[in-house]
Order: sequence, then C-alpha cells, then structure tokens
Amino acid sequence: MKTIRKISAVSLLCLTLFTVVTMSCTEENEPPTMQETQNTNHQNAKTQFINVKGDAVAYRILGNQDGIPLVLLPGLGGSMDDWDPAVTDGLAKKYKVIIFDNKGVSSSKGTTPNTVQAMADDAVEVIKALNLSKVNIMGFSMGGFIAQRIVLTNPALINKVILTGTGPQGAIGLSNLPNIVAGTAGLSPEASFLKFGFTESAQSIAEGKASYKRIQLRTADRDLPLNDAASNSQFTAVLTWAQPNADALTEIKQIKNPVLIVHGENDLPVSVQNAKNMAQNLDHAELVIFPDSGHASFYQYHDIFVAKAIEFLGK
Repeated sequence: MKTIRKISAVSLLCLTLFTVVTMSCTEENEPPTMQETQNTNHQNAKTQFINVKGDAVAYRILGNQDGIPLVLLPGLGGSMDDWDPAVTDGLAKKYKVIIFDNKGVSSSKGTTPNTVQAMADDAVEVIKALNLSKVNIMGFSMGGFIAQRIVLTNPALINKVILTGTGPQGAIGLSNLPNIVAGTAGLSPEASFLKFGFTESAQSIAEGKASYKRIQLRTADRDLPLNDAASNSQFTAVLTWAQPNADALTEIKQIKNPVLIVHGENDLPVSVQNAKNMAQNLDHAELVIFPDSGHASFYQYHDIFVAKAIEFLGK
C-alpha cells in the first residue's frame, strides 16, 4: 500500500552528499565480536575492524538494542563521521545502529569500486562478515543507490529500507552534479555543506549550521578524509548511475520490502520528483517530503525524522 505524505510547516510545529573535513588518526584494532559491544553512542563508539575478503573494513556499533540491526550507507564522499549524531544517536536509542566505511573509504583498506553495484556487493560482504542474517538498511544519496541494489540482489537479507535524498538510476537532475560541485569552488567546508544540504531560508541555514557543528563534535578516533582515488571512484559511480535508464522504475517494482522514502522539497542535486517517482512504483512505500529543505532534509528535521523512522521500522 502506497502512502504519500508531505509534512507541512503547521504539522511540524505540532509534532549527505558532503563531507566535513577534519584530519585525524584511527587506532588499529582487532575486530571484537558483536557481543562485546557496549551501549555506545556516536561520540564514544570505538572504531573496529573486520576482515572482508582480505581487506580491513572499519565499522562502529551504536547502541546495544536487541532486534534487527540498522545498517547505514553514507552518501558521496561520506565516512562514518559525516553522519549527524542527532540522527545516529536518535536511531540508536531504539535500534542497534551499524556504520562503516566501504572498501577504500577513509579508514577502510582496499580499493573503492567505481560502480554502485560493486559497492553494494561490498556492503553485503560486510554485513555477512558481521554474522548478520537479517538487517534493515538506510541509504543517504549515493547510499540510497547502493541500498536499492542491495535489496534488489539480496532481498532475503533485508527487512526494511529507508531511502533519504536519493533516486532511481537515471535520477532527474543528477547528471548536473559536476556543475553543482563546480559552483562550490572556493567555499569553506561549512558553506559547501550548507549549499548542498539546505535551502537559503534563515531557518534552514540555522539548522544546517547546527548540524555541521554536531558532526564535528567527535574529535578522538575520528575517521580519515577520503583520498583522491576513493573520491574519484565514487564520483564515477554516481555519474554512471545518473545516465538515463528507461527500465529503472520498472526494475524497482521488484522490491517487495517496505520502503520509507524521505526527501527535501528543494533538494538541489536530486530532484524531489525522483522520490515521488519511486514511491509510485513501489508496492509498499511511504513518502515523506519535508518543506523548505534540501538534500540533507533528515538532518534539518532530525527529531521528526528519527521518530518517523523508528515508527516505520517498528511496524
């Protein structure tokens, strides 16, 4: 059953294509078992490593809740420390949340794939290496592309899917990404973060600045920035995904898992029409559109998003 819901400003009163560049060091650790984790949050979760086909993949576990874990898949250029703690910690109050760097990204070893499908395959290998037989997944932007490929190729592994700021193959507006990126040349990291993720309204900018500040709070054991090779491979994968695909919306009809789609009304790199198109072609989709918000709408409306995501996952 399809449910399309546009959150209004009145109802709000009633109720990540960007990186934050901070140099740091990570400690080499032996990968502990899932049972060894404590009730950790975004600030203190230890960076752990697990061997995935010969490469050490970095991951962290937030929270220690029982039930089906939630695995997060970041956007273009994103690492574990580019998630907004208001979102990750909010979700970890109810679910065990797993964040990780895909191969070659930040603290993980190996070579970063230059296709979305290969990234999805690597993510599946990470999930299996953690001895997880069933997970919920949440993908932001490029992570949403990866999430779609995971559920299409490994449906039995996935329980529910959350897609934020993303679109199907051939997503409307995505091919203009190089021009959008060029438009951020010379901007500070914070200004680039605001331009990509938020609108020009005073409220959106204020929420964006607050989100940026939260993302930088973790200083110890902070993730490494992406190197040029990883960034270039990811950019290639995204631009390939952006190429027109007449069969994309037909293919996602194969997804029978429940899907929550969350999008900003004024998303710059990925038009909100993409979210509407996906919702119309999925049998079990719910669409939430946040007003006066951009690519990072779920950071801007983090409290409402977390409550909605927990409700969705708990159904």
